[in-house]
Amino acid sequence: MKTNTVTTAAPRKGLTKKLLSLTLGLTIACTGGAMTLAPHTTHAATSSTSLANKITATGEKYIGVRYKFGAKAGITSAFDCSSFIQYIFKKNGISLPRSSKQQSKVGVKVSKSNLKAGDLVFSDTNSDGVINHVSLYIGNGKLLHTYRVGIGVTISTFKGSAWDRKFVTARRVL
Repeated sequence: MKTNTVTTAAPRKGLTKKLLSLTLGLTIACTGGAMTLAPHTTHAATSSTSLANKITATGEKYIGVRYKFGAKAGITSAFDCSSFIQYIFKKNGISLPRSSKQQSKVGVKVSKSNLKAGDLVFSDTNSDGVINHVSLYIGNGKLLHTYRVGIGVTISTFKGSAWDRKFVTARRVL
């Protein structure tokens, strides 16, 4: 009898493992649709963050390059704010219009409180109702941009700055 009991118990134990594996497999398969949603969302966020970092790194290579109002698009010996933004985005595969006013119409509008690295920040520093400055938000309350002769391409603090006080809109193009 003992032999029968041992012999009978072994197949039951194997059967239990198989049923448990099958149940687990079916559970994973049935919830697979819901489980695959999060990784795609995470991947998209990761790739836009990665692209924002690449654009920032491209721009940081030009820190100190002089400012020239109306600088020609595509040159790197001098930039104005919008030619700088256009250039660093283009180097990373994203085409933007030439002027800050035109750039302020692309992408998706973002509130100042929801800025993420890679967003474009637009200001009206002349207080005349017209956007006249664009900066790249690089995270941690910082802007990468160029302005004024003698300063050129630089990183500035956003909060409390002229660009913050004269903020008009922000756009997410990534």
